[in-house]
Amino acid sequence: MYNFKNILVALDLSDIDDTLINYASFLAETLKVDKVFFVHNIKKYEISELFHEQLKDINLDEIIGDELNEKVEEKFSDSVDWEVLISEDPYTESLINYIVNKYRIDLAIIGNKNRNGGTGVVSSKLLRLLKCNILSIPKNFKPEISNIWAGTDFSQASKKVFHLTDNLLEFTKATAKAVHVYNMPVQFSPYVPKENLDLKIEKHLKERYLKFSKKLHLKHELELEIIPGRDSGVAKKLSTGAKNSNVDLLIVGDKGGNTFSSLLIGSITDELFNQDLEIAMWIAK
Repeated sequence: MYNFKNILVALDLSDIDDTLINYASFLAETLKVDKVFFVHNIKKYEISELFHEQLKDINLDEIIGDELNEKVEEKFSDSVDWEVLISEDPYTESLINYIVNKYRIDLAIIGNKNRNGGTGVVSSKLLRLLKCNILSIPKNFKPEISNIWAGTDFSQASKKVFHLTDNLLEFTKATAKAVHVYNMPVQFSPYVPKENLDLKIEKHLKERYLKFSKKLHLKHELELEIIPGRDSGVAKKLSTGAKNSNVDLLIVGDKGGNTFSSLLIGSITDELFNQDLEIAMWIAK
């Protein structure tokens, strides 16, 4: 059972902040959280030498803090307790990791800014550093959880994806599917007819999923959707399939991997973050 007592929201004073605050408000109400921490890191070393003289007598912490407090007060509609934290650190990822540990954060919400030519605070380092769950939100994304895909490779590590999905279904009226993308090793494909290959693999995967799911003892049974991935990468198949199926939340694990697929931080998860992913992605840890 996942408990989301404390949530962190990483803000950077860009347009995506409104989206993150609105989504955090929705989640705070939906998951009945205790407190939300809105975090902004001021990178003074990025300020040009030309402006150092003008800014030397200005308290940026106070000014930015006041601005963010006003914005959160305006956008954050849930009654849950919240706090704005302002800091100055050359390494945003390290700062967020420190706050996650200090305040026992259960979920960090960050912006996916790839579509706008940036990465915000999303990085491979951040994905590896944080011990809490991570939720990536694209700009202008509607705060809603109605259609969930739970990515799985049937590994021990992917069990947490199903327990998280089962937990979210208790709080929402969403529908959910288990989704598996398989890639046939290229060295075998020339020797097996495609029609026989697909049938055998799908039969094998369905049997494996049945055994896998029985051990989980979930309250909600998830239908398995199998997606062949030989024509493009696993990440591309997941993102394209999720968009075509009107999915608003894709859940993947932080570890995994087997013969036919790989949902691993450093590979598929990194690849998804580097795409212009148009839906929310939740990394279960």
